[in-house]
Amino acid sequence: MSDADRDKWNQRYAEGAYAERTHSSVLLESWIDKIAPCRALDVACGAGRNTLWLAERGFTVDGVDIATSGLARIRQAADERGLSIKLIEHDLDKPLELAADYQLILMIRYVDLPLLQQLGKHLAPGGWLICEEHMVSDADVIGPGNPAFRVAPGALAAAAQGLEILSVEEGVFTEPDGRPAALSRLVARRPAIPG
Repeated sequence: MSDADRDKWNQRYAEGAYAERTHSSVLLESWIDKIAPCRALDVACGAGRNTLWLAERGFTVDGVDIATSGLARIRQAADERGLSIKLIEHDLDKPLELAADYQLILMIRYVDLPLLQQLGKHLAPGGWLICEEHMVSDADVIGPGNPAFRVAPGALAAAAQGLEILSVEEGVFTEPDGRPAALSRLVARRPAIPG
């Protein structure tokens, strides 16, 4: 991301962007009962709706984002709730060097297919990858108007090569606030070590 992108997101979060969006990802919620609390990474965590939700459920969560104002909002909310979360300020256009493997990696509505391919390598054996992106669509849906911030149908599954794909859903879904969104959703796992 450029400095202009960093400044844009810092300003948006400082002005309260997504403050009303406190619900966690519907996709994450639908799979969480299958995943025991573990070490998790929330990539492009923004203002932290999923980071905080996971931490409240006993996950050890690292959240990474470029926007210091978004990370500050997470820190404040975590402190108010007594949650321990590791926050990493990082430009995701640069290589993401991770100190350890994760049992769960989450990437929600941040489009970077090469990064998604790399994240699979940072999953522990048996680890989960959950990804949801706005998808290219002719329907009247919410989300980015720039097609660069949407994925083509099938793109997430192609980026998850080498992982066991458990679920792919693509289409128009109703958001918790009632608005329609064209989404591509992927759940995959790194194969466990045999024996």
